Amino acid sequence: MNDVYVLDAVRTPIGRYGGALAGVRPDDLAAHVVRALADRAPDLDPAAVEDVFFGAANGAGEDNRDVARMAVLLAGLPVTVPGTTLNRLCGSGLEAAIAASRAVAVGDASLVIAGGSESMSRAPWVMPKPARGFDRGERTLHDTALGWRMVNPRMPAEWTVALGEGAEILADRYALGREVQDRFALRSHRRAAAAWERGVFDREVVPLDALGHDESVRADSTEESLSRLKPVFRPGGTVTAGNASPLNDGAAALLVGDEAGAARSGRAPLARIVSRAVAGVEPHLFGVGPVDAARTALKRAGIGWSDLSVVELNEAFAAQSLACLAEWPDLDPEIVNVNGGAIALGHPLGSSGARILGTLAHELHRRGGGYGLAAICIGVGQGLAVVLEGTGP
Repeated sequence: MNDVYVLDAVRTPIGRYGGALAGVRPDDLAAHVVRALADRAPDLDPAAVEDVFFGAANGAGEDNRDVARMAVLLAGLPVTVPGTTLNRLCGSGLEAAIAASRAVAVGDASLVIAGGSESMSRAPWVMPKPARGFDRGERTLHDTALGWRMVNPRMPAEWTVALGEGAEILADRYALGREVQDRFALRSHRRAAAAWERGVFDREVVPLDALGHDESVRADSTEESLSRLKPVFRPGGTVTAGNASPLNDGAAALLVGDEAGAARSGRAPLARIVSRAVAGVEPHLFGVGPVDAARTALKRAGIGWSDLSVVELNEAFAAQSLACLAEWPDLDPEIVNVNGGAIALGHPLGSSGARILGTLAHELHRRGGGYGLAAICIGVGQGLAVVLEGTGP
């Protein structure tokens, strides 16, 4: 098996729902980061890119018809460069990176691009076709931006609760009160704001449409302001808009290759992809999906929690993230999301897995090496995890 490296990683700034990137199609978001990767590789002949893997959680609107292939064409890469789109919901971007790494590991490719794209602002409303022509009666439009729709009636009701209700269930199971969730959210915003101030994201983020910073980061958040927000999913509950990730627009991409691919691109590796894993749980407990995925990825890497320098855990909800941390007692929580997480930075579904992997690769490289873990929970009850080993500057 070939060693597989993350050679570069970029992302757009993450826009708010209806914000600065709401006018940008998801295929154009994807094309932007694909083009940026090609432009940043000094020796890269774009025709040498052997495949493009992209994640998209929706696929019901402008991201239809294989958004990976659309990104290749819109980015101006040669038409000989193929592309494939994967959907593992919130884990789609990380799944794309995993698929890319496998292709390189087994020798099917030497240099590929992997990433994810999502515009939750532009996700369309959909409705089922009528069973017969000229059907009469009321029809329901479903918003495809997030969550369950057109649910199969054979699915148990407890599995199809709203994602936020799933977070409330975890809050109950792990005795996670409102205050601890709000403090976790506040830490996310403060760390993200500090990271931007230090220039941490300068190498990672490629501005788009005059947007140069993540729109959802609130440097002025306080425990008091978060405490005033009302529960969203359950009367008397604990999950609010402040301790949950927002709806967002954005894209992220990574250049992935073996040693020969690195040489052809002119890029020194940021990190080596060491191991990967997937796990499943009951759908309403989706938030703890990363728990076993991370354990398996660490085992496959031959390392333990104490060997990790930094962890990127996607923050779908504070309750969900804290539940995972409760299951990982040997993990130092201070090394988790050192530059903020999705509660502050944002969670454009299909992009987020690629975003956390790219952020992790850059952070390990800045630190001169060490092991890192990227993990993400996935709606309908799954989790993904990848272990990286950083390379020095």
